[in-house]
Amino acid sequence: MISCLTGKLLEKSADYAVIDCGGVGYLALIPSSTAGTLPAVGEKCTLYTSMNVTDSDISLFGFADKDSRTAFKLLTGVSGVGPKVGLSILSVLSPDRIALAISGGDHKAFTAANGVGPKLAQRIVLELKDKVGKGLAADLNLTGAAQAAAPAGSAAQAVAALTSLGYTGTEAAQALAGIDPALPVQEMIRLALQGIGKRR
Repeated sequence: MISCLTGKLLEKSADYAVIDCGGVGYLALIPSSTAGTLPAVGEKCTLYTSMNVTDSDISLFGFADKDSRTAFKLLTGVSGVGPKVGLSILSVLSPDRIALAISGGDHKAFTAANGVGPKLAQRIVLELKDKVGKGLAADLNLTGAAQAAAPAGSAAQAVAALTSLGYTGTEAAQALAGIDPALPVQEMIRLALQGIGKRR
């Protein structure tokens, strides 16, 4: 099992990177969000990796951080979500947005990714809601509105309250981004609503 690659970046594109590790060039498929964080070709970089082995193929998937890799493993554990779809989701949603969309029941957020229709999006939320809610996805060191396991519960409550007011999970997550997760839930909701009002 290859956990990470650290070495000189030989090639990069929107969907893959090649890293030279001890004279061997490893090709890793990546989400476009990771591509945007890579340094210039020739510079040193690190990718956190997940290996997928099938009867006909061995593929390596690379991510800019451990949170993205954890989210990828959670997503690909859902029936119908293969590695390509997992990368597609991570290209449009960050790990904290994924967790907040799941906890808020916002399946529509996932349909922004190529290859994800309404039925698959609903399945993702349904199969992962308990894992996110019960903290089984606590390996996600969430940033922004859900920075740690305990505040993640407050963030989830705030998302649920905002969605009950008619906002989508994505809108709620955006409104909560940047708000101190240590605040009481009521204060988080008040500040989020203020932010939504200013944007409108």
